Amino acid sequence: MIDLNHIDELARRLSDLVPPGLRQSREELQATFKSALQAGLGKLDLVTREEFEVQRAVLLRTREKLEALEQAVTALESRTDTPSA
Repeated sequence: MIDLNHIDELARRLSDLVPPGLRQSREELQATFKSALQAGLGKLDLVTREEFEVQRAVLLRTREKLEALEQAVTALESRTDTPSA
């Protein structure tokens, strides 16, 4: 799902923003930020890019089939609407 290196980098950046007087506990803050980020992201209903692309392809095929069926229904309806000779 989420690359842990990205979370580590974000936690490091957040700890870099801490005022200089609190930097002694920088590693502890970084660990806290990392835990909070992982917990927050864990609650989200996320999918991988690969899963997203697979579902996107399925949706595209479904739309194509639906359009073909709509055309077939329209053709059948036009045949039944014309009086036979």
